Amino acid sequence: MPRIASSFGRGIATAAGSIREDIASAKLRDPAARGGLEIALLYPGLHAVWSHRVAHALWRRGRRFPARAISQLTRWLTGIEIHPGARIGRRFFIDHGMGVVIGETAEVGDDVMLYHGVTLGGRTRDAGKRHPTLEDGVAVGAGAKILGPVVIGAHSVIGANAVVTKDAPADSVLVGVPARARRRATNEDTRAILMAPEYHI
Repeated sequence: MPRIASSFGRGIATAAGSIREDIASAKLRDPAARGGLEIALLYPGLHAVWSHRVAHALWRRGRRFPARAISQLTRWLTGIEIHPGARIGRRFFIDHGMGVVIGETAEVGDDVMLYHGVTLGGRTRDAGKRHPTLEDGVAVGAGAKILGPVVIGAHSVIGANAVVTKDAPADSVLVGVPARARRRATNEDTRAILMAPEYHI
């Protein structure tokens, strides 16, 4: 019994630490954020991430139905759909959030940020890895679609409404339809890239 209580206590402490990290990350990334309580209560992107952590834990234990039920309830409440099988890193922040879809085999690193309308989707019905991998520090602009088992290197930036179907190395900038990758310039204003779509048709 003491061992169970100790394990439960560690779990609570870990969850509380993750929540504090998430709130601090939101403060850092959203200039409209005013305080921790407001963020904790009123940011649906964080609610979706916290819910996903519970659903993912159930999924890994083989409790597939309750995991999917939590995922669907969260989708209904927040407008954000994260499959419980997706692997999500620390300090993941979804700004605004509505319309975000993250598929079952997607992998998201630490310190990743998505804006609303982003899809991490598949391009095939085959089993196995079929969704993207975003490495640490990737930022994805509103409406961007990243499709298939592509790997987006660390600290890359994907512009608004880009459609990405190919791998990109670390520190890339990807814009356009289809997206083309280029090296990210030193001191480049990534917020401008995230907000201003470029099209190559």
